[in-house]
Amino acid sequence: MERLRVTKCFSFDSAHFLPGYDGKCSRVHGHTWRVAVTVEGTVDPATGMVVDFAVLKKIVEPWIELLDHRVLNEVEGLEVPTAENIALWFRDKWERVARPATLRHIKVWESRDSYAEWINES
Repeated sequence: MERLRVTKCFSFDSAHFLPGYDGKCSRVHGHTWRVAVTVEGTVDPATGMVVDFAVLKKIVEPWIELLDHRVLNEVEGLEVPTAENIALWFRDKWERVARPATLRHIKVWESRDSYAEWINES
């Protein structure tokens, strides 16, 4: 049976600073972040889908709300809120919910041309 990947993108605005960093990012500044969540599975013949985009939204949107218009350093688990740590934070949240498909990628853009990506290589 063929496996397909499905991606849903989200965005949020927040501020952060990088403690211990020697540069401009050590000061409070903001970003419009983008997050892409990619899952993999087989197509359900009854629905024609791996997973409904609405299901992905229902799972991820509450986490987006925890980050939107916040200082990320104040969010539990994001005391050092790099794009890399935000990607891992989303991965850890995914591991705690009933999962409709296998998580394959979390991609976090802090700007239009800079992102970190967690990849499930298992």
